[in-house]
Formats: sequence, structure tokens, C-alpha cells
Amino acid sequence: MILNKFLSMVAFIGASLICTGLAHAQPEQQIKTEIQKKLGANAKVKSVSPAPVSGLYEVLVGNDIFYTDASGKYLIQGEIIELASGKNITEQRQADLNRIKWSDLTPANAIKNVRGNGSRQLAVFSDPNCGYCKRLEKSLQQLDNVTIYTYLIPILSPDSAQKSKQIWCSADPYKAYMDWMINGITPSGKADCSTPLDKNMAFAKTYGVTGTPTLFFTDGSRFPGAVQITDIEKKFNSLK
Repeated sequence: MILNKFLSMVAFIGASLICTGLAHAQPEQQIKTEIQKKLGANAKVKSVSPAPVSGLYEVLVGNDIFYTDASGKYLIQGEIIELASGKNITEQRQADLNRIKWSDLTPANAIKNVRGNGSRQLAVFSDPNCGYCKRLEKSLQQLDNVTIYTYLIPILSPDSAQKSKQIWCSADPYKAYMDWMINGITPSGKADCSTPLDKNMAFAKTYGVTGTPTLFFTDGSRFPGAVQITDIEKKFNSLK
């Protein structure tokens, strides 16, 4: 009888230790559950992981980075900067999250333009009614020895879809695109051919391309907005 009680107590203590060990080994799951409960259904907590700073945890809500404490009581919005090096750790982490595989892109769904030897490659997601896209296109004219893949994603208006179809279905899509984006010549062709617009939109949704222009380089990194040509050249140089 005493032996049975002793064995039962040992088993209970062992099970308690295992459960305690698991709790200590997986605080991230507990924090995730706690924060998700507080944020509700409107925000999806993708993951929780230890942050570079002791005592803090990185919280991914969609692709946005937040930080929290071990209790999940606080949600901190801001950037972690390493003072010794001046490195913006949050910015670098965000860049990694936004990275794609270049091979995931489908060149056949893009308007292709080769200049010079075409050795440097760039993908641009663009809406024909996007003012910043038009500004970017004027800047991109300064690039040489480059292959530019332009993926049309009509996200701004129904007219964007119409123009995108007219551009794609024209005899020379690149000329029609540049005539409109740089010279303001409205596409006049019929929008009666098969287009990759739905596929481009699906790609944009999958990879979180929510604004135009968005640029991708061969290392998978993305630059949102009308990027300065100097920054594009600097990025190309870093890929050599």
C-alpha cells in the first residue's frame, strides 16, 4: 500500500516536472495565445520568437513586427537599434521577411525590356494609373545593361484593369506601356486577348505586394515606392 502511494507520487511529480519543463521550453506559444486573445480576430498573430534583446519577444502580426515581454502584457511598437554598430535590427529583420525567391516570379507574365547586355535584372510591380510608378519609369530610363520585368497589377481602379488589358493586348506591350507612363499617350488597343493580370494579382496577394510600385531584385529583396536611381544602382553594385 505504502509502495503504491510512493510510486503514484513519483509518477505525479515526474508528470508535473515534464509539464513544467514543456511550459518553460515553449513560452512563445503561451505568449502567442495570450496576445492573440487580447488582439481578437481582427489581427492574426503569425508567430512569436525570442528577440535579440534579453527578455523581449518578437511578435509578427501579418508581416508587421512588434515586441512584447514574457507575460504578453505589453505590445511594443518601434525599432531595435544596436548602439555599438548602429545597425537597425528591426529594419534588417523586416527586409528578410519581405524577401522572396526570384525563381518564384514568372517572366512570361511580365512586360520584358532588355537594355545593353541585360545582365542586371529587376522586377517592377506597377499599376498604369499609379503616379509614383510613372515617376519611377522616368528614373529607370537612366539604367543601362539591365533587364526589367514589369508585372501589371491593376489595384487602383477599374480603369487600371482596362488600361492594363489594352497595354498587354497591344502589338507592342512595352511601347504601349511606355507611351502611357512617360508620354501620356492613352492605350488605344482592344482589350480582347488573354492576359496574366489575374496571376499577377494572385502573386501580389500571396507575397504581400499591397502598393505600387514595388521592386524586386535577384536576391529576393524588395524596395517599395518610387526608389531613387542612386539607391537602385547601389543595390545592383551590392549584388556583384
